[in-house]
Amino acid sequence: MKSHFMKITPQTTELDLQARPPVARTAAEVRKKVAEARARGQTIGFVPTMGALHAGHLSLIEHAKRRDAFVVVSIYVNPTQFAPQEDLSSYPRPFADDHRKCADAAVDLVFAPTDETMYPPGDETRVQPGALATGLCGPHRPGHFEGVCTVVARLFNLVAPDFACFGQKDAQQALIIQRMVTDLQYPIEIVICPTLREPDGLALSSRNTYLSTDERTQALCLYNALTSGRETLLKGGAAEHATTVMTDAIATSLTADAIDYLVAVDATNLQAVTATTRRVLLVGAIRIGKTRLIDNLLVDLPPQGT
Repeated sequence: MKSHFMKITPQTTELDLQARPPVARTAAEVRKKVAEARARGQTIGFVPTMGALHAGHLSLIEHAKRRDAFVVVSIYVNPTQFAPQEDLSSYPRPFADDHRKCADAAVDLVFAPTDETMYPPGDETRVQPGALATGLCGPHRPGHFEGVCTVVARLFNLVAPDFACFGQKDAQQALIIQRMVTDLQYPIEIVICPTLREPDGLALSSRNTYLSTDERTQALCLYNALTSGRETLLKGGAAEHATTVMTDAIATSLTADAIDYLVAVDATNLQAVTATTRRVLLVGAIRIGKTRLIDNLLVDLPPQGT
């Protein structure tokens, strides 16, 4: 596990804590700042990120600010959720730009922990997710959701927020985090905010920066396939038919081996759609060049008999 760590996070400096917003690097620093906010009677809102902030992240921050909370944004590229062949070393880390965006968004505290803060020497405990992690991205990214649950649980322990905001784009992750919060009895409200998109429909993602101009155009096939699947469901089509429609739509742009998955599942449990399912999640993951993109759409089924 230790071989994952890059040793690239800056060490704590006095300047960090004097910046606007201040930057906490250690457990003691973030706990002190949060305790001061609580002493002032403030609610704590939390937006966990891996940095490379875009408008989607900023929408989560805006939601937290609308709740009149003391808003903490974490910026930490978590090594335990990357497989050895994935893009840990190349994942964008524009910290100065991220800090400026946090300042512009009136964030109250940036938590940019060191690896030693998140994974102290001798660390070996991990948080293992359950059935929600076995499908969709699970088989394609072994260990990913264990890494996500572990780092989010530790961030929750350090920040101790009243609520935390996550994006709907990472639908499977959001459900897994909600389940973890319930199972581990965290007194934290998980708020799922809508996916933000480019005008042409492409879901905002830090990994979009990897795409060439041609790949960026090609990437639209995923959103277009999902919208075709939604139209099929809203017209009364079965989930299996919607999956076929989406697959056919993708096939006009990508080969079959570029699709990790493209399915319609029950939005509450990620299982197969049944007669009692009222909300469907159309969800897919594709690979364009060296970039893996995910997206989804929620569809509320029309009442039966209409």
